[in-house]
Amino acid sequence: MSGWNIADVLEAVAHEVPDQVAVVCGDRRLSWRELDDRADGLAEALLGAGLGRQAKVALYLRNSPAYVEGVLASLKAALVPVNTNYRYSGHELRYLWDNADVEAVVFDGEFTDVVDGLRAEFPAVRLWVRHDDGTAGACPSWAVDLEVLAASGARPTGVRRSGDDLILLYTGGTTGMPKGVMWRQDDIFVLLGNAANGAYGVEQDLEYARSRVARPGRRLLPAAPLMHGAGFFSCVPVVARGGAVVLLEGRAFEAEVLLDAIQAEQVHSVGWVGDAFAKPVLEALDRSPERWDLSSWRVITSGGVMFSSEVKQGLLRHVPQLLINDVFGASEAITVGSSVTTKDGTSAATGTFTPRPDMRVIREDGTPVEPGSGEAGLMAFRGRQPLGYYKDEVKTAATFRIIGGERWSVPGDWATVAADGTATLLGRGSGCINTGGEKVFPEEVEKVLARHPDVADVIVVGVPHERFGESVAAMVQLEPGASGDVDALIDYARGRLAGYKVPREILYVGLVPRGPNGKADLKRIKDAAVQRVVRSV
Repeated sequence: MSGWNIADVLEAVAHEVPDQVAVVCGDRRLSWRELDDRADGLAEALLGAGLGRQAKVALYLRNSPAYVEGVLASLKAALVPVNTNYRYSGHELRYLWDNADVEAVVFDGEFTDVVDGLRAEFPAVRLWVRHDDGTAGACPSWAVDLEVLAASGARPTGVRRSGDDLILLYTGGTTGMPKGVMWRQDDIFVLLGNAANGAYGVEQDLEYARSRVARPGRRLLPAAPLMHGAGFFSCVPVVARGGAVVLLEGRAFEAEVLLDAIQAEQVHSVGWVGDAFAKPVLEALDRSPERWDLSSWRVITSGGVMFSSEVKQGLLRHVPQLLINDVFGASEAITVGSSVTTKDGTSAATGTFTPRPDMRVIREDGTPVEPGSGEAGLMAFRGRQPLGYYKDEVKTAATFRIIGGERWSVPGDWATVAADGTATLLGRGSGCINTGGEKVFPEEVEKVLARHPDVADVIVVGVPHERFGESVAAMVQLEPGASGDVDALIDYARGRLAGYKVPREILYVGLVPRGPNGKADLKRIKDAAVQRVVRSV
């Protein structure tokens, strides 16, 4: 089975609408013709350096047109793009690039010194490509300038592509070392495209793909980094229809900059990661409700962390035409369910979603949980799914299980399922707190605390406890001017949670540590929580 190849589809798009805008970043615009030509030049350079079929190309880049060019060039050359967290340095990069068997690295100029310090440890890397991001001087002698390669006019020839070609998506490593999830392009493309109302069949049909190209194409603004699954995945169905990706300049998320871009570029949809992005945007709109013309903005797609119902309703007060699509997924199981909120429609409770038909909730022994029973179980998904984890057969066997003669993806997320089939996410089992033999899912406690008017952000973790093994601790970022009354917040939780789930420790911080994708830095938070609790004993 070969199926859909993303590079084939995007070349068809470039042929159909060569003069439409494909990428926007600040004042810079690339048409589809320009993006296609520049990706060709980079692809030819990668092949010319001796990279063989399905060799790995690390993308050590912030959001920029260069990231899009790097992905497309890799796919054009039948190479495997490898996302690299741009916050990594030193031992983290050593682990990831060694684990991925990287043979080429495309990196931002700001990371030149870091990369230079690692080069000697990666003799298998055949090509180092520096993107001039305006932060460094001349390209070092050991690297090649991306602009020179992209502008070369060269085109790769004789490349054999297939729907079996891989994309290697490394997880964030919040609960362990990052793992490379191996996705076939065909599976990713069909899952994402059909979730966005496509009808992509089993075999590639470029005539059908061309028929779906829109004139003009819609514009998507992925607020999350493209090096994370949420950012990258949101782009695929949009560019497959000739749309444009609008990227934000700057190194930190600023709500006002996002709203300026939506207005200036007539953005149709925004992809972000829950309250970490939504709350600052709502605060900006509350401060200046008349500042922006947001009439083009129609869709928010969110996933990865909590997106609270109260914040959704706040956004809808300002932008009533929005459709808010809160998507549940994971690196190992994308687009598996969603909840939709509109101003005039029904709003789902925080953390609930309608799963796709091929999801079920199972016990740890693989038997199904009865809907409506209230019993918690593991979410399992069949159908299109990854091949497994790169170079990790043990973890692959544990996550991708044969149940009843079928292969199921069981990433470790716990949920309950109502009689009507609606699922309520409890949390990832690896983060579960065991206190006196009772299971506490941090996400459940976070949902309650986040509703308190004094709480701007919150993360819940387990800390050691002499009697119970672990106890529940909440790291809380307060709203400006909030009093920080610990007893009041605990009482608030006690009225909404079982006693064993109520935090024993409330740890106030100026800012909850989160990555650029909005996800919490759990290791850092847990280490800090443990230290503070120990000091207070």
